[in-house]
Amino acid sequence: MKYSAVKILIAANVAVFVAQLATHGLLEHWFALQPLQPVYGVVLFHVWQLVTYAFLHSTENLAHLLFNMVALWMFGRPVENAVGPRRLLTCYFAAVITAALTQLFVPGILGAPPAPVVGASGGVFGLILACAVLFPYAKVFVFFVPIGVPMWLFAAGYAGVELYLGVTGRLADVAHFAHLGGLIGAALVIFQWRWTARSRSPRRRG
Repeated sequence: MKYSAVKILIAANVAVFVAQLATHGLLEHWFALQPLQPVYGVVLFHVWQLVTYAFLHSTENLAHLLFNMVALWMFGRPVENAVGPRRLLTCYFAAVITAALTQLFVPGILGAPPAPVVGASGGVFGLILACAVLFPYAKVFVFFVPIGVPMWLFAAGYAGVELYLGVTGRLADVAHFAHLGGLIGAALVIFQWRWTARSRSPRRRG
């Protein structure tokens, strides 16, 4: 029986959110993406946080979880239908990891104070890029309402806004560079897909 990776990811995020509410911050201490710099003399970063942070969301703002899960459904479903659940998961988690690595290093270079990070948006941004590459001229729906913008333009514009906000330091409570980092991981995976497809295609001799 075929499984849906998108549905599994959404269910896992919702389950972890419920666990966060029940544990009153304990999960965030161990599994959020903690900065590399010491906090009160202690380094809280652990390598597993490169993935686990993406299953945590702010318990003070339900919209954080809601927006990410709606976006995961909207952009993940067409990608999964096109490439299958295994490839979708590869793209998603590659984006999650590169988002984490980007967030660990780039904001500090720009002088931003260290802070823990939670949220699936790095992986979601990776799926936005994958969707834009696979369906560049499909119309974008925001909360199921068509906005008349082609997918490629939506992805490019959104990336530009995130870069501007990250460099200028506006909306400092949002991990803009994690979003941009998610695009990098997805781009690497998409390049690998195309390279593999090209290497398998038959060649004609002249």
